[in-house]
Amino acid sequence: MTTLLAAPAELTDAGDAQLIVAALLGIAAVVLLIAWGKVHPFLSLILGAAVLGVVAGVAPDKIVTSFSGGVGSTVGGVGLLIALGAMIGGLLAESGGADSIVERVVGRVSGTALPWAMAGVAALIGLPLFFEVGVVLLVPIVLLVSLRTDVPLMKIGIPALAGLSVLHGLVPPHPGPLVAIDALGANLGQTLALGLLVAIPTVIVAGPIFGNFIARYVPATAPEALLPTRRPVALAGGRGPAATGRGPLDADGDLVTEDDLANPGAGRPGQPIDEAATERVRARRAPALWAAVITVLLPVVLMLLRAIGELTLDEGTAGRKALDIVGTPIVALLAGVIFAMIFLGYRTGFSRSQVSGFLGGSLPPIAGILLIVAAGGGFKQVLVDAGVGNLVADAAEGANLSPLLLGWLVAVGIRVATGSATVATITAAGIVAPLAETLQGPEVALLALAIGCGSLFFSHVNDAGFWLVKEYFGLTVGQTIKSWSVMETIISVVGFLGVLVLDLLL
Repeated sequence: MTTLLAAPAELTDAGDAQLIVAALLGIAAVVLLIAWGKVHPFLSLILGAAVLGVVAGVAPDKIVTSFSGGVGSTVGGVGLLIALGAMIGGLLAESGGADSIVERVVGRVSGTALPWAMAGVAALIGLPLFFEVGVVLLVPIVLLVSLRTDVPLMKIGIPALAGLSVLHGLVPPHPGPLVAIDALGANLGQTLALGLLVAIPTVIVAGPIFGNFIARYVPATAPEALLPTRRPVALAGGRGPAATGRGPLDADGDLVTEDDLANPGAGRPGQPIDEAATERVRARRAPALWAAVITVLLPVVLMLLRAIGELTLDEGTAGRKALDIVGTPIVALLAGVIFAMIFLGYRTGFSRSQVSGFLGGSLPPIAGILLIVAAGGGFKQVLVDAGVGNLVADAAEGANLSPLLLGWLVAVGIRVATGSATVATITAAGIVAPLAETLQGPEVALLALAIGCGSLFFSHVNDAGFWLVKEYFGLTVGQTIKSWSVMETIISVVGFLGVLVLDLLL
């Protein structure tokens, strides 16, 4: 991973009090612009960095240089991984691989075991998928399962959301953990392994256990408009409605609707029905379950093997060198993409142009995430270069405050104020980065996980995820707070307790 740029200590000669004021005003500017001004986090972070630099007495050209350096460092270390992870998620979604995992597990468990099954499925497919993508994929299945099995919606929905949220906040290759790892210089393999250890009990407590409890108080029912009427990707045809095999196709491979048949020649060309195209699509099959599972697990296994090699093999040996290469995050994720292209794409009947379209189509949705992450890296670097991080480190050392607790508290404050887990992770990691230099081995990875836990604390009305869950589950604002917001808080607290336990054991 790319590490922090060297921090020039001569950017400003401001005193400690001025630097503290600068940091508070810079963070306050970001919070107010996002929460009150409704300014996009990308612009908010740029303006917040400018406020921080000016108040700290940094020359304007130095602010620009520092910010640009932080952007480049962060994108170089994190941007490629986010893009490759998005490609894997896109192929899973478009091919129906994620649906295969969900349906196989759900189809083989009883009603009482469904909450546990949904938590496990969500955690599995949540490894390569962004939270929002996972919600879109899982929620229709959750709604349908609840309807058919007569199991309360919250009893199934909360475990699924918990599985997605925990993986999103704690486990690479999600943006938040990657940014924290990059900023702190943590070992990715160690963070991945420890993150999974923390994630398992956290998902259990915040998922099936809490879901069983809150289902008594939030009697949600599945919105009929969102119920899937057919298997989401019954036929692996294409990206649009044709992929579901719900009807005939025209010569272009697009779905022919009743309006098209009633008004031939109106709108797009290609009518009437092309029976050959329809049969070609229907002849395709959904990907095998094993292909979807391997696609999800391959990058994780390769990175874990590298971490195991670092602990068990001598440096310089052939085995160690091989594991170092294949377990490099970029190589591991690239291997996952190539495997998915072959076994979720070409082997299931998609053409080369369609697979290319799936890969390209997975990138635009993450553009906003990449911009926020990049701007957050710039904000972090201005914090570091101005000397604010050293002040925090000195204050924490003088107050005998645990770096893990400090990282968690900072992330909690920014998360509650801005509603963005990514912004909270980026900012908190930048503030406590100097503390990482005083830590050794797995303690740095645990600091990254503590920040990730704090970034999930109490999602409420300023978080897009809050409204996504509210609308998908047909909840009121109060019901969403009782269920989703409390679940996020449980994840944050239980996860942080798990981090503290590991800190005692390691």
